[in-house]
Amino acid sequence: MTGCVLIVDDVAVNRIILKAKLGSACYEVTATGSGLVALDMARASPPDMILMDLAPADMDGLDLCRALRADPVTARVPILVLSGPATRAQRLAALQAGAEDVLLRPVEELTLLARIRNLLRVAQTDSELTRQEGWCQSYGFAEAPAAFEVQPRVALLGCAPHLSLFWRRQLVQFCPDVVIDTPGTAEVLGASDSAPAPDLFVLVPEQGAVSAGLRVLLDLSARRATRHSMFLAVLPRGAEAEAAMALDLGAHGVLHLPVDPEEMALRIRLLIRRKRDTDRLRAAVERGLNLAAIDPLTGLLNRRSLRPRLERLARESDRAGRGFAMLLLDLDRFKAINDTYGHAAGDRVLEAVAERLRVATGPQDILARHGGEEFLLALPDVDLPEARACAERVCRAIEAAPVDLPGGDRVSVTASVGLAICKPESRCGAMSPEWMAQRLETVVDSADKALLAAKARGRNQVTVSAKAS
Repeated sequence: MTGCVLIVDDVAVNRIILKAKLGSACYEVTATGSGLVALDMARASPPDMILMDLAPADMDGLDLCRALRADPVTARVPILVLSGPATRAQRLAALQAGAEDVLLRPVEELTLLARIRNLLRVAQTDSELTRQEGWCQSYGFAEAPAAFEVQPRVALLGCAPHLSLFWRRQLVQFCPDVVIDTPGTAEVLGASDSAPAPDLFVLVPEQGAVSAGLRVLLDLSARRATRHSMFLAVLPRGAEAEAAMALDLGAHGVLHLPVDPEEMALRIRLLIRRKRDTDRLRAAVERGLNLAAIDPLTGLLNRRSLRPRLERLARESDRAGRGFAMLLLDLDRFKAINDTYGHAAGDRVLEAVAERLRVATGPQDILARHGGEEFLLALPDVDLPEARACAERVCRAIEAAPVDLPGGDRVSVTASVGLAICKPESRCGAMSPEWMAQRLETVVDSADKALLAAKARGRNQVTVSAKAS
């Protein structure tokens, strides 16, 4: 099955026809004529989407929309309203009550199925982000702090100049807080990925070239800067096939000319709100994933995230025919710092050392907290003299100045470093994961033995392993 759809319609014939259409498209369908029953069904087993009429048998359809949106269990289930002749006020009221769209009967089957596919696709992305956010929270990763809310931006794309000016004047009445731009298509597609992208694009293909004009959706969806923007297509009346194409290409809504400015403004607001919600979820998930890979005290990579990066480094070094270096650094007499000044002081030393290591290393180097007071540094594309010079520089950076401790004390810190070189492997194409794991374990073990030798020789020095992987 491609998704579960709940139909709510008080007319039995309508329910039968819709069940037949959706069933032939391999949707799992349940149906009822009662709004109260639909509410209970949705709460007990939330469907993937709800297809409803505005006049269930026992309650007002708008009240049903509001009740579904007010319940946390069903709040994010997409609602598509199918209505008979509806006034402008009824359409706007349905959107304000929580419906994603209002389609007026009779509805072309092509358009209906495209809209259902479109809403299910968006809902599945939203559900996955919500699930991942819940996973992050269950592991103790806090939600990202609320960011400063920037002013929403909308770009009218493809409009004739006179039409752009007209719509800007109309929309400003209903969206005074939204910045409305009228860039050219080439300007948008040629913009840098680092430039801020509009929250929403209103796409208005030229008359007679609608299908070709809609293909800009593919370009916008593929660009890093605009792939998370929202898209609203404005099409000629009767362009049902083009409407279905727009929805399947990724548009989040379709309007037909002539456009009601108030309805367009309402849809713009709803789509921007949805984008901001999705951006918040995405940011929370990204932050949680980062926290899962980062040591919370030092801000460096942790051991969990270190191994795949080392494997990638080894493969890239093999392809380039150059070795890489592995450095293990251990702070000298760190236990004495903890015993004398307390663990808060020890934490402050670790933070300070991590910062000095960041400054002393390059962006291509892999730097991680390996455990306790031990750090690992991997240097790509280096030979022994280059690696040794880096290790000596790191040693001097750590001992350069005492660390300020809580309470006003200061403590001098030094580190011992073990260095091993991993030579390039010519048979990289035949490497198995087990072989790679053993290879990395060998070079880390060599660096660890060199570290122990540095400690035995008096600390605060670099010792090179006599053994290379």
